[in-house]
Amino acid sequence: MSDEVEQGNGLVPVQYHQFEIGDEDGPAATALEREHNGLVRIADDAITVMTGIHTGDVDVTVTLHEAQPAPNSGDWTEIVEISAHSASGELMVRGIMDDLDEELPVLSFNGPGDYRLRIHARGRDTAVDLAPDEVTEWYLIQAWPAPTQEVTVLRQSDNYGATVRGL
Repeated sequence: MSDEVEQGNGLVPVQYHQFEIGDEDGPAATALEREHNGLVRIADDAITVMTGIHTGDVDVTVTLHEAQPAPNSGDWTEIVEISAHSASGELMVRGIMDDLDEELPVLSFNGPGDYRLRIHARGRDTAVDLAPDEVTEWYLIQAWPAPTQEVTVLRQSDNYGATVRGL
């Protein structure tokens, strides 16, 4: 039996190698270490997902779960878990300069509080530093209610992530 509550998929606009996960009513991740793992970092109290492309759209799937789901190891090249806080209950995936054409499900589906996000990535080595017309990167974000924990790296295997970690 699946504990999945909801799923959504859509294109997310990327600028400057990133898109964000944030809550407009408060910091999403101030209590976390600011170390960089090559996929996810904390910037201005928002969670920033680093992309290989400079500008364009990436394909993002969001799945919401009542409890911690099994990792979707599949063909993902990078997988990182990070804790997030939602002050308003509106923790969402967003572009940094452009709105999404169609909003993805709200990650903080149980309202204000603490959540765990497992962020998966693949395709980041395909069009590094470019602005492709077609989607070359895919992301899966699994979210569930959970107390704050340290960042956990489950997989690091793409070249782009290794480059970013080396900075």
